[in-house]
Amino acid sequence: MNSSPIIVALDFADPSKALELLSRLNPKQCRVKVGKELFCRGGPVLVEKIVRLGFDVFLDLKFHDIPNTVAQACIAAADLGVWMINVHALGGRKMMEAARVAINSQSKPPLLIAVTILTSLDANDLLEIGLAGAPQEHVMRLAALAKQAGLDGVVCSPWEASALRAAHGKEFRLITPGVRPQGAEKGDQKRIMTPAEALRQGADYLVIGRPITAAADPGRTLISIQEELAAIVAEVRI
Repeated sequence: MNSSPIIVALDFADPSKALELLSRLNPKQCRVKVGKELFCRGGPVLVEKIVRLGFDVFLDLKFHDIPNTVAQACIAAADLGVWMINVHALGGRKMMEAARVAINSQSKPPLLIAVTILTSLDANDLLEIGLAGAPQEHVMRLAALAKQAGLDGVVCSPWEASALRAAHGKEFRLITPGVRPQGAEKGDQKRIMTPAEALRQGADYLVIGRPITAAADPGRTLISIQEELAAIVAEVRI
C-alpha cells in the first residue's frame, strides 16, 4: 500500500513529457496529479494509461457547475480508475451533495475532496471578487460546508491546515499545494511552506510540482524529500 504523502503535480502541456517523467518515478513512492492542461491535451486515455502504470491519480479538474452536471462528471472521472477527484466548494452544498451521492454509487469510489480558496489568492485578490476578509476565514467556512456535504476532505493552503485539523479531526483529509522544499522558488503560489512544515501543521498530502518535475534527477529528488519527511510522517501518524 502506498503511504507516501507526496503528490507530484504533472503540470505539462505535452503528455509524452509527463509519461517520460513517470518512467523516472516509482509509483510506490508518490502519487500524481493530473490537472486541466494535461487532461485537455491527453484526455481520459492518458489518465487510464497512468493508472495502468501503477500510479494513484488525483484528477484535479475542480468541477464547478449545476449539481447534476457535476454528479455526472464525477461518475465519468471515477470510471477512469482514479484515486481522488475534486469539486469546487464555491459550487455550494447541493452541488457537493450531488457529487457525494454519485460517487457512492460506484463500486470503487475515489476520494472526493473540495477546493476552498486557491493558494494563489491573497486577501486583496479575494476583495476584488467581493469576498472581504482573510483567506483563512473563507477556507474555514467552505471546509465546514464540504464536510457537512459528506466530502472526504479539502484542498487548502498549508497555512490553514492546523486550524482545519483541529476543527475537523484526523479523518478529514487535507491536501496542500503551495509546498516548496527549502530554497526552491515560490512560483505563482503566495501562501507556501516547506514539506516538513506542512506535515507538522496537519497536512495529509503534499502537492509538489516543479521542485521535482524540473529537477535534473526527479527520482533522486523525490527520494531525498521522502527521506527528509520519513521521521515526521511517523511522528504525526502516531
